[in-house]
Order: sequence, then C-alpha cells, then structure tokens
Amino acid sequence: MLPGVSLSELKRMLKRMGIEVSEVSDVSEVLIRTKDSEIVIEAPHVLLMDSGKQKIYQVVAGRITVKRLSGAGQRKASFSEEDVEFVVKQTGALRELAIRALEMSGGDLAQAIILINEGRL
Repeated sequence: MLPGVSLSELKRMLKRMGIEVSEVSDVSEVLIRTKDSEIVIEAPHVLLMDSGKQKIYQVVAGRITVKRLSGAGQRKASFSEEDVEFVVKQTGALRELAIRALEMSGGDLAQAIILINEGRL
C-alpha cells in the first residue's frame, strides 16, 4: 500500500479508475517458487485489485522464509521485513544485498551485518 494512505482511501481512489479493491481474508501463507529457491511469506496481508481484465494481488510480507533448492548446502533462512530494514539501516546497504546477507547467514542479523561490513558478499 502507499505510505500515509489508508485502505479505505486507496479503495476510493482506485474505484474512480475502475479498479475494485478487496482484502483476501484468512491467508496463512504465500509461496513463491523460483528456479533455485522457495520463498514462504507467513501471515501476509493480501489485497486483490480487479480491473475486470486483470487481477493484481498485492502481498505485504509478514515473516519470510527462504529455502534454497539447488546445491548440497541447502539452508533455510527465516527473517521478517523488519529484519531486512534493520540490516539496511545498520549497514547502509541496498535492500537486495541485505536480503542476500540474511539468506547467507540463515537469518542471523548480526552475521548478516558482519558479512556486509566485511564485504564478503
């Protein structure tokens, strides 16, 4: 969602453009499967934006778990969006680098910060 805009305001704005917005209730997790990993988003907030021709699902992350599928050293990392923001704030690194560091450290915040600060990514 947009910062500083409530869900009801967003619904009104999009309705004027012909887009209906509804909340998808009772979602316990969202799974995103890529070629080499699975991203599980637990307790997400999900909105459906329906323009008639197209349906768009917006997923606001709760707790994130990333599981690498390829390679012998599979490691499961569990971290939240707040963890990512914390690592970014502490290191000044880009969001993508913070996520990669958290994945490599198995979700360990201190280790992720060390990886970035020592340039080991």
